[in-house]
Amino acid sequence: MTATLDVDLDVVADPALGKEVYDLDRAHVFHSWSAQDLIKPLPIAGAKGSWVWDYDGKKYLDLSCQLVNTNIGHQHPKLVAAIQEHAAKLCTIAPQHANYERGVAAKMITELAGGHFHKVFFTNAGAEAAEYAIRMARLHTGRNKILTRYRSYHGGTAAAVNLTGDPRRWPNEFGIAGVVHFHGPFLYRTAFHATTQEEECERALAHLQSVVELEGPSTIAAIALESVPGTAGIMVPPPGYLRGVREICDRYGIVMIVDEVMAGFGRTGSWFAFQQHDVMPDLIAFAKGVTSGYIPLGGVVISDSIAETFGKRVFPGGLTYSGHPLACATAVASMNIMKEEGIIENAARIGREVLGPGLRELVDKHPSLGEVRGVGVFWALELVRNKQTREPLVPYAATGEANAPMVELGATAREVGFLPMIAMNRLHVVPPCIVTDDEARLGIEMVDQALSSMDKYAA
Repeated sequence: MTATLDVDLDVVADPALGKEVYDLDRAHVFHSWSAQDLIKPLPIAGAKGSWVWDYDGKKYLDLSCQLVNTNIGHQHPKLVAAIQEHAAKLCTIAPQHANYERGVAAKMITELAGGHFHKVFFTNAGAEAAEYAIRMARLHTGRNKILTRYRSYHGGTAAAVNLTGDPRRWPNEFGIAGVVHFHGPFLYRTAFHATTQEEECERALAHLQSVVELEGPSTIAAIALESVPGTAGIMVPPPGYLRGVREICDRYGIVMIVDEVMAGFGRTGSWFAFQQHDVMPDLIAFAKGVTSGYIPLGGVVISDSIAETFGKRVFPGGLTYSGHPLACATAVASMNIMKEEGIIENAARIGREVLGPGLRELVDKHPSLGEVRGVGVFWALELVRNKQTREPLVPYAATGEANAPMVELGATAREVGFLPMIAMNRLHVVPPCIVTDDEARLGIEMVDQALSSMDKYAA
């Protein structure tokens, strides 16, 4: 049964157009991360705030935030107006020229990052941000190796997908040399036989120190990690972990790169997730929430010491659309809206007062729900076959019939009335940062209903 909430949406059904949209897609669009003949993409007719709807007129609460990027929600009128206004003034200009919106966007982003950041290199998206961050680190240090976590995702381009620690890397491991993976802290599935967060933090740092020593500190350019891993499972680092990574980097002259592509710009209830851990990295990769996905934009925030490396030395990199004026104007407007409307504060409060408590209550109710973890509007539900053994509901990297329960969960979620984000054996609850209390509570009710379809798989 679909749960409901009275929201002001201009929904008009047009099934015939929906069929045309679907047929065009299936005939001509090649989808990412998919077996093309096995998918049935949902045609979306419109969106507003935390909601989308299809051509049959059915509404869905967007608990996926699309790809965890529409942070200020769909079709925010102020942001739409800002895009229209700037498009009428200047749609594009090449990156070698100075541009007002680009300069303002860079200034605002560095001020939000704080500390020793005064420069931004703009990219089109997050994968390129990761690519250019490791390029900068290698050129700055003169070293080659990059250490990065298992259970991570950094993008789909050649270097970024090789940084990635999840199975999407496996068929693509031919694009870059020198990447070494290590285990990060994840107490629920600890690699270190830890029983507390304190033990997990201490042992994860000892493991990283050992990897650095065994790989040779003088060969390592950077340690790159998501401040809070996203599609890998939303494992909020235990207190002290990021500071410990910073200390290891300082000890050996290694660049610390934090990937804030998914966690940044309000998702965790602060501008950047690393700011909750009393640490300052050297490079910050960002994208997604900086424009809420309205116009593609990403980039690298660069510390003063690394920027100085290229003061009189040519930086060998660039993009036709680096700092695209329309994208930068969108970023400026989006950041201003976040400030004016208290959107980041809302994300923190919703996580603390509504999503966190409400989702955790479901653990005792559902035998298939092993753990709930997260912060802000960034939550993961770990689904299991057995709570005592913690056996995942589906195997790691499951496909085909082995992954059937999660496919069923996705179908059930849409039937109930929300768009899910499903990753391996997890359901991620990642609504827009503007989500209201009532919408968040409705989302919890919908998740509760959808999880009931999974309980039959659990012991």
